[in-house]
Amino acid sequence: MSAGPGPASSGPSAGLVAVGVTARGGGVLAGETPGARRAGDTTAHWRRRIAYAVMIVYAVLMFVPFSWSVITSFKTQADSVNLTVIPQPITTYGWEYLFQRLDPSLLRLFANSFGIALAVTLSNLILASLAGYAFARLRFPGRELLFLVVLATLMIPDQLRLVPVYLLFNLIGLTRGLGEYLAVVLIMAVMGTNVFLMRQYFLSIPREIEEAARIDGASFFTTFWRVMLPLATPALSAVAILQFQGTWNAFFWPLVLLERQYFTIPIALTFFRTEFQTNWPPLMAMVVLATIPILVLYVFFQRYFVEGIAASGVKG
Repeated sequence: MSAGPGPASSGPSAGLVAVGVTARGGGVLAGETPGARRAGDTTAHWRRRIAYAVMIVYAVLMFVPFSWSVITSFKTQADSVNLTVIPQPITTYGWEYLFQRLDPSLLRLFANSFGIALAVTLSNLILASLAGYAFARLRFPGRELLFLVVLATLMIPDQLRLVPVYLLFNLIGLTRGLGEYLAVVLIMAVMGTNVFLMRQYFLSIPREIEEAARIDGASFFTTFWRVMLPLATPALSAVAILQFQGTWNAFFWPLVLLERQYFTIPIALTFFRTEFQTNWPPLMAMVVLATIPILVLYVFFQRYFVEGIAASGVKG
């Protein structure tokens, strides 16, 4: 009689096969405690769920003020001070007030705000990108000191330079007529924050790309315009969003330099408050309308905005 085959677990090769089969089958590997991977996966799963829950709750909380503004805009003046979700009764008084009784008109206010915000944003994109490239790539005496001076301007409050700036603009005739628009644009033509963001982004671009253009005979400006600037699209998008939002919400300099017919949206928000009361429905309607352009801007450029902010902090 011939002896039957020995036990499968008696040889070393059989042990290796068993380990291999276990690994391919997703079982417990040698030296691993049974259930360890499963417990780890469960913990990560619950952490992810908790993180999503926290973000959803935070997003809802951030949306509450905007929702409350929409609700209040459809209330009566008497009902606007009540903490009720459904207006009693629902009325369009606040919206009718905006379109019929504002002076200057709602269209004029939006045109003023949009024109100033667009001009300031374009000037910052051009000047901040040029300055950022110069500070990141060009070598000239006093470069680091000059960059520190640019950053130091961020610590000077607008109220401190109000008198000299106003006297200067008055001297050259920019405090009358359409020159008031130009005065506001010149005040915010280039911001130190934008110069910093562009410099940081240009520093994150490999020098080899720029050197290849220089070898091909490109000048500094050609290299900047045709090579570096297209690569800086995320940073430019971040600067555009931040600056447009900041200028759209600007209050101090437009209030100081502009006459009533040139007022912007933030100044118009003060029209609804008197010494003894606040006209809440039209005020909330104005807030809703003023929020829409910024919301649309973020929706379309959010991806570039995140990329630009993240890349701007890569290298110092």
